[in-house]
Amino acid sequence: MRIIAVLLIFCFASTVFSQDYKFGKVSKEELQEKFNPKDSTANATYLYKKRYTYFQYDQGEGFRLMTDVHERIKIYNQEGFNYATKQLRLHVSSTGSREELTSIKGYTYNIIGGKIEDFKLAKDGIFESKLNKYNNQVKFTMPNIKPGSVVEYKYTIKSPFVSTVDDFILQHNIPIKKLDAKFEAPEYFTYKMNTKGFLPIRPKNTKANGKITFVNKTRTSGSIRVASRTSFSTSEVEYSKNISIFNLENIPALKDEPYVNNINNYRSSVAYELSFTKFPQSTIEYYSTTWEDVVKRIFKSPSFGKELNKSGYFEDKIDALIDKVSNPAIRMTLIYNYLKSQVKWNGFYGYYTDEGVKAAFKNNTGNVADINLMLTAMLRYAGLKANPVLVSTRKNGIPLFPTREGYNYVVTHVRLPEGVMLLDATSQYSTINVLPLRTLNWQGRVMAEHGGSELIDLYPKTISKNIVSMLLNLDEEGNLKGKYRSTKTNHKALSFRKQYNSLSKDDFLAKLDNKYNGLEILDYKVENDYDVSKPIVESYSFIKENQADVVGDKLYFSPLFFFKTSESPFKLDKREFPIDFGFPSKTTYRISISLPQGYKVEYHPEQVVMKLPDNLGGFKYNISSKGNLIQVIISTELSEPIVSSQYYDAIKSYFNDFIAKEGEQIILTKI
Repeated sequence: MRIIAVLLIFCFASTVFSQDYKFGKVSKEELQEKFNPKDSTANATYLYKKRYTYFQYDQGEGFRLMTDVHERIKIYNQEGFNYATKQLRLHVSSTGSREELTSIKGYTYNIIGGKIEDFKLAKDGIFESKLNKYNNQVKFTMPNIKPGSVVEYKYTIKSPFVSTVDDFILQHNIPIKKLDAKFEAPEYFTYKMNTKGFLPIRPKNTKANGKITFVNKTRTSGSIRVASRTSFSTSEVEYSKNISIFNLENIPALKDEPYVNNINNYRSSVAYELSFTKFPQSTIEYYSTTWEDVVKRIFKSPSFGKELNKSGYFEDKIDALIDKVSNPAIRMTLIYNYLKSQVKWNGFYGYYTDEGVKAAFKNNTGNVADINLMLTAMLRYAGLKANPVLVSTRKNGIPLFPTREGYNYVVTHVRLPEGVMLLDATSQYSTINVLPLRTLNWQGRVMAEHGGSELIDLYPKTISKNIVSMLLNLDEEGNLKGKYRSTKTNHKALSFRKQYNSLSKDDFLAKLDNKYNGLEILDYKVENDYDVSKPIVESYSFIKENQADVVGDKLYFSPLFFFKTSESPFKLDKREFPIDFGFPSKTTYRISISLPQGYKVEYHPEQVVMKLPDNLGGFKYNISSKGNLIQVIISTELSEPIVSSQYYDAIKSYFNDFIAKEGEQIILTKI
């Protein structure tokens, strides 16, 4: 990201909401715009984005959090059509309280016959669905979309959850020409503002007066001569409001980059965290101001702590399973594998249980919390030191500030004499200390049995390996026949199993054929595809034509042939984001190439060793030839799962250099 450019074009105004973007007043100039003048690569642009979040007092209900949204988007081409669809998540509590979406109104604008025509968002274009126990979804797609359209919509969300304010998103994957945002809270609610991202964010803070009007009803008793009467009176309570205003212009798009765990971690936004409330004639009530507060609130929830401590539904099964087994590590493995085989994940995330651990055990299915809280309880019953670990998945982002919404997943932590073990029984192909990739996101928070918490690194330390052996025969026309065998461990094995077992063998081979552009595969075999205790072993024979350039009496080819890396993923001059590889890895190729009869080696590349700074990884290239045989050993290693952006230049240079080396050619000549 070009920070200097961002600072120059990112503007702040000092006025309140502009009236230049009144709903329904779309101009011909907006419709005729062919591209964003500040970013010609953008497929769409927010012409205007407005959000106003405030409090409304409803007599009998109390304060409610209101959010008014108005957005106008220009769509330049077909790739921008997805910005004509909006998805909104509405929270539902365990007690039945829920967020409500009201006042949806939207239009698509097109120029037809030289005139602006509008097409209204109809009710049948709005879809409501239940995502899970705690979330509903409303989705709508604007009608009559085509390149050049402008879409505009507005809506209001009414929420009873005053402690949870959705983040103010100030940057998107497309540019924003003008953004107005305002957050307004009564003096009774004290919020702390947290910001993230690389853009400078400086709100204008001000105050205003608010007023609550109460309507009082009094009914007098009647008598024989006088009828009863109902009289009404009003009373008012005045209070002050704290207001933050953001007026921004020409906000650049946030461009995604390779090896970023979640681009939203770096998206400029503002989060308001409720610190405490203080109402008249009442004491201060503190909310989630520290992670310890968050942990305590989660643990006290009936869907967490109570479920974790439930018993009487698995004990006889575990007793039979670990009878006469005293070794803690073996006990852990037996229970872990048993639960994975008995209770399957239903695909839903969450650190709160859905139907509950007993129902999940009985029905053989449950969400993440159902399964991993059950695992924790079983391991504790077996005498192991097991605790739940709160996790934020890669898609959920990094929990920078102490809120319950910062986490959306839970795994299990076990402390053994051999060290710390992390387990996730929702993943069919995970093993101990090999968590699914979705959970490898910086740090988790271990919840101690008697209160308190500590952070733990979620990234694995053990290197995942892919060792490839190939016996190749090259003929004088440049065609290649060979035998391929690879052995994959840890996360490389997990990734392969997940992909291979999700497809039929024919479909998997079709994808492999497509990946290598017409590779003819024979005798394809996979060993240990479901046995996660062993490495994946993949083997096959293959034929690939035109793998050497024939020029006169010479042959030119790279010793990695079609397996070589074609281009570097790192093309930007600078990078602000950490480089997240997910897990440490090493790939090694051991290749034996038989030369065509009547040829000898005229030239082969030199051996080389490259090293990244601070032991971050390296590249080794060894090659030798004798008679009609060439032996090659090539290895690339990344020893750290995540690398600071300060090493970007070194990483970029490393990738460019080893890719160039892999591409260097061997030259054969006729004898």
